Amino acid sequence: MPSISKEQVLAETRPQSLLRWSRYALWSLGVLALGYVGLAALDARIYQANAELFLNSQIRAQQKHPGRFSQAQSVQAAGVLGRIVIPRLGMSIAILEGTKPRVLRLGVGHIEGTVLPGELGNSGIAGHRDTFFRDLQDIQADDEIQVQTLAGLYRYNVDWVKVVAPDDVGVLAPSGESALTLVTCYPFYLVGAAPKRFVVHALKR
Repeated sequence: MPSISKEQVLAETRPQSLLRWSRYALWSLGVLALGYVGLAALDARIYQANAELFLNSQIRAQQKHPGRFSQAQSVQAAGVLGRIVIPRLGMSIAILEGTKPRVLRLGVGHIEGTVLPGELGNSGIAGHRDTFFRDLQDIQADDEIQVQTLAGLYRYNVDWVKVVAPDDVGVLAPSGESALTLVTCYPFYLVGAAPKRFVVHALKR
């Protein structure tokens, strides 16, 4: 039987060792990624619960002392503008101010430059398709959308739904009516950057 040198043994075991370490590294990265996603989801859920409590306490205080708190004060205090509810879809989500990544990780965001919900004009709200706005894929014409803020409860009905290009900012154009426009990415289950936008437009009753 021919003898095997030490160099040959090392040469044969090195690829196996490298393969084992590669598997371990990939497994570790997978665990870390899942852990991050889980923690992010938990953080968002806790924030939503706290935002709900904060908004309800502000509404109660406003009812006891009308005019004491403004929407601006509410936003400054906790970044919470209100709550959007779509009864048929079972959706209830805190609306935050702005559309920065952290904001959209914790809730849906009021698009800067558009009017506040309930005001005359077109109020825009954005959210991620894979978290808070995922159920928008099932929305239908005439569905009711409720927006609760310190200024009151506003009810809207969906009048159209369409998919547009990401640079189609016309969907957020000012309006002579009190309108609400919800925007998220599309397609809903595409992995990676989405090429289009899913838009829901509703008019105040």
